[in-house]
Amino acid sequence: MTISGWRFTPRLWSTVAAAVVIIIMLNLGNWQLSRAQEKESRQEQLDMLSRQPAVALPTTPVKLEDFRYRRVEAKGAYLPMHTIYLDNKIHHGVAGYHIITPLRIGESSMHVLVNRGWAAADRDRSKLPQISTPDGQIVVSGVATSAVQKTLELSKEMVSGQVWGNLDLERYRGATGLTLQPVMILQQDDVKDGLVRQWVRPDSGSAKNLGYAFQWFAMALAVFIIYLVLSVKRERSESS
Repeated sequence: MTISGWRFTPRLWSTVAAAVVIIIMLNLGNWQLSRAQEKESRQEQLDMLSRQPAVALPTTPVKLEDFRYRRVEAKGAYLPMHTIYLDNKIHHGVAGYHIITPLRIGESSMHVLVNRGWAAADRDRSKLPQISTPDGQIVVSGVATSAVQKTLELSKEMVSGQVWGNLDLERYRGATGLTLQPVMILQQDDVKDGLVRQWVRPDSGSAKNLGYAFQWFAMALAVFIIYLVLSVKRERSESS
């Protein structure tokens, strides 16, 4: 095929190679789009769960998948002697702690961890924030999330008294001897205890997949353009 002195002369091997690469890239892009759609659907379901009435946490063991991101409530009493300070939590650029206290559910032997909120750290890290803990039976409400909270961990033994770098449920059970639900309540009650409860809404993560999909489609287009450029040659004039 010749157009304005340019001849399209593709070679078989380059055509096959370009077709294979482009098909693979398009399939990868479509896969990323499907992953983004799955995450958006899951986020819509989580949003729906968060708008439903709060459900009471039972005294029997539950599955994390059945309660994650749902609004829950638990009636019982705090055990302040087992409070831990989850370190390296930043709020508006200020370092601090998340205050984690177990709540005994009713009169049972079952407990649930409550993330009561954020408190700023003192410049002298040997001084922990003084936290006021209610006595007696109370009702705690909030959003259920995983009781396992991990960031970068250099050693499994990095626990200093009440200050913990990560919250490992099995390690906490071993340290306290408590029977615990696999969920933790992100408290949302309006309690005047000086703690900050501004929980970050989990993102679906679909934007990352959409970005990857765009990259795959862009690379497929680039391969196609390169293939066309390499397959087109200018015809020599008869007079030359």
